[in-house]
Amino acid sequence: MSASAASTRADIVRAASAPFRAAMAHVPTAVSVVTTLVDGEPHGTTVSAFTSLSVDPPMLLVSLDNRSTLLSYLRVGSGVGVNVLSAEQEQVAAHFARKDPDKFRGLDWDADDGAPRLAEHHAWMTLTVSELIPAGDHTIVLGIAGAASSTPSAPLVYWQRTYGTHTAA
Repeated sequence: MSASAASTRADIVRAASAPFRAAMAHVPTAVSVVTTLVDGEPHGTTVSAFTSLSVDPPMLLVSLDNRSTLLSYLRVGSGVGVNVLSAEQEQVAAHFARKDPDKFRGLDWDADDGAPRLAEHHAWMTLTVSELIPAGDHTIVLGIAGAASSTPSAPLVYWQRTYGTHTAA
């Protein structure tokens, strides 16, 4: 690619970035804390890009920023937990979004199916990493689902850069 073509592509990406981010802010997403254990030590981060991928076999997809400390610990075969947060857990979401080497200090959690499960949550799932796919400034983590449970609590949702919830009509 020539220097002028690369410059043009960068200009196009830069110009599209703000409207893309604004449009994505209008898409409500569940807020989750994704976790793993490394040598018995828990690690986790807040994510809003997580979804089911397949029912047969049961698979999950998580998107992690390439600068994520959590991503640096994951390999094919790693156990990962997805703690979908309840409406009352806005502070937990903010806590795990920060750069802090000991995010689990003072929090109740247990190892469940090889991954840290927070004591309070809306839903809980585990996955075993089957593939890590670089995609732009993120990496897509694909995995086979393991344990799963849910509670009747309302979920924590992120919409228009604000935390909130959704209740069934």
